[in-house]
Amino acid sequence: MGSSPPRGNTRDITNLPPEEYVHHIGQRYVVGDTPWDSGKPNAELIRQIEAGNLPGKTVLEMGCGTGTNAVELARRGYRVTAVDLTPLAIERAREKATKAGASINFRAGDLTRLDLGGPYDCLLDIGLYHGIRNRDLEGFQSTLQRVSRPGTRWLSLAGNPKEISPEGPPVVREEEIRSELGPLFKILELHEIRFDLRPDFQPLAWSILMERR
Repeated sequence: MGSSPPRGNTRDITNLPPEEYVHHIGQRYVVGDTPWDSGKPNAELIRQIEAGNLPGKTVLEMGCGTGTNAVELARRGYRVTAVDLTPLAIERAREKATKAGASINFRAGDLTRLDLGGPYDCLLDIGLYHGIRNRDLEGFQSTLQRVSRPGTRWLSLAGNPKEISPEGPPVVREEEIRSELGPLFKILELHEIRFDLRPDFQPLAWSILMERR
């Protein structure tokens, strides 16, 4: 492949301009330096679904990566739209969905600028909010308003500052979560979990379950 992985703390790049961020993350997909991509459905997502906390039929996954969780949602009967900033990730997500026989509306691009339809019954992001808030919080908040309606549920998993590792995810404090998301969404659950990525890489995280006001 001709280059070494562009390794480093993901937190260090969250304030890059969108074009530079896309290039950096795209290169990490090319060389396989994607510690956030476990290749298996997220355990906290499955727990919330099976607890009945994500009702409805339509889901928008924001920051879907290579589509593992989007495929799992489709397998469970949801109609899924999934978006990611990185075209290579979406290309791989489409391949994964085709192999699984799942019909998913994948979109590549900046979710703050795309027309993503909706409003949706549920929103999902696993590691999107904690990064995009450093680049364009206002744009993200506007997108949330467009794609949701009163009663929309949103599950967000975000990095937790109580435990920071060199290659860990961006982090967000509890008071920031409440001030940035609380005006539009009622927080139903906020508790600590670990990102279930691989045995030697399980950063501390927040599980945030919300409902649109």
